[in-house]
Amino acid sequence: MVYTLLAALFIILALLIVFWSAKLLIKGNWFLGWLRGMVGLFFILCATLLGMMAVDFYSYQQLSKEVSVASISFTELEPQRFQVSLVDDQGSEQRYELTGDLWQLDARIIKWNKSLTGLGLSPGYRLDRLSGRYYSLEKEQSAPKTVHQLGGSNSPLDIWQWLKTSSVKQSLLDASYGSATYLPMEDGALYAVSLSNTGLLARPLNDRAKTAVDRWE
Repeated sequence: MVYTLLAALFIILALLIVFWSAKLLIKGNWFLGWLRGMVGLFFILCATLLGMMAVDFYSYQQLSKEVSVASISFTELEPQRFQVSLVDDQGSEQRYELTGDLWQLDARIIKWNKSLTGLGLSPGYRLDRLSGRYYSLEKEQSAPKTVHQLGGSNSPLDIWQWLKTSSVKQSLLDASYGSATYLPMEDGALYAVSLSNTGLLARPLNDRAKTAVDRWE
């Protein structure tokens, strides 16, 4: 909800800036017209940037304490090849194929500084990647590996990536990466994935998954 409101706020600001800039650019009195035009174009650029930030923010969801973010089940197609059903916290199902013996889910996390967190701005997250790997180091280096990109936004501006290289993260925001521990793929296995401020945690939900984890450990 917070990230939807932030996106809406950026859109409103962008529209107000575009309206003000348009008035400035088409104003009849062109005294100091070049300067006025440059200022108007600058504000249009700012509005465009805010619009792109709004689109990217909208792709994140608010994180409050530990929340369930997905459930993952596996159907074996052939040895070391599985069909994966990933159901997110909105109930949306996506299907993928993974090769290997183990699976891992990754998420992008955006964190606010302590003062902003105190105002109710909780961290945001977006599921980012699902990947498989092999038990054998030799096969891991030589056999085909599968990695699937998950959620994304339609914005050309990647806020998370920008934060990774920007000094603004020192004062307002920070970007981190959360990964669930690699766990075994097994025919009929079902896992739950939750996310907290410390990262992703995957747990077996049925006997097939529990047996696979016990055997692997």
